[in-house]
Amino acid sequence: MLDERGLFVDDCVIYHIAVTSWMVVHGTGTGMEQLTKVAAAKNCAVIMDDDLHDMSLQGPVAIEFLEKHVPGIRGLAYFGIMSTKLFGRNVMISRTGYTGERGYEIFVGAKDAVHVWDNILSDGEGMGIRPVQFSTLDMLRIESYLLFYPGDNSETFPFEDGTPAGDSLWELGLEFVVSPGKQGFIGSENHYAMEGKERFKIYGVKLMGAAMDQMEMFARVHHEGKDVGVITYGLSSELNGYSVAIARLDPSVAVPGTALTVVQ
Repeated sequence: MLDERGLFVDDCVIYHIAVTSWMVVHGTGTGMEQLTKVAAAKNCAVIMDDDLHDMSLQGPVAIEFLEKHVPGIRGLAYFGIMSTKLFGRNVMISRTGYTGERGYEIFVGAKDAVHVWDNILSDGEGMGIRPVQFSTLDMLRIESYLLFYPGDNSETFPFEDGTPAGDSLWELGLEFVVSPGKQGFIGSENHYAMEGKERFKIYGVKLMGAAMDQMEMFARVHHEGKDVGVITYGLSSELNGYSVAIARLDPSVAVPGTALTVVQ
């Protein structure tokens, strides 16, 4: 989702539930405000549902667990959604998530959430299914190069010249989400006008040597003695055997193979 400036303000997944109804699950930005604002002049209604809980079951055994309880779940397409029952309760299950793993999100009403949660943990214990904290999610999203708003954005890392917060899709590497030639969406003209005018580039960096201990948020990135950016989030990746991080870099150094130094 963009604002009138053509700058990124939220991400979302839109599920087509029925002929004239959709479910929008948005991130931590201003998605709800954007939808409500646009819907005011349209023949539609935006309904905020505080009664719906979202449980994320992610990882290599997620499908093995769910197929024991949900017929046809293995055939659910990526970003698909289905209405079904799980442990006797009505749920919607989508093949989505925020980890890079194969996984599923289970949407269930508040009155049934504890029942479904407890049964998943009890029945899945032998398969290694267990609850995890948000920092685990952060590790997986960094390894998979998934961005987090506003954690990787100028709302958290302000521009030094005082420019108001707001990043373009070109700067975030998200220009692929706009279909070629697409017109008429909010901020479309400004979006296209910013191509080639990137103030920075979001980029992944591999950390080695002493830099592995300097991967915290706000650590500075240098190239040939010059400050060229900042680490937004980094971690020691056991999966890869080295440390990785997401950084906001000067476009001139956001090139594969560029040698960088991370300093506190």
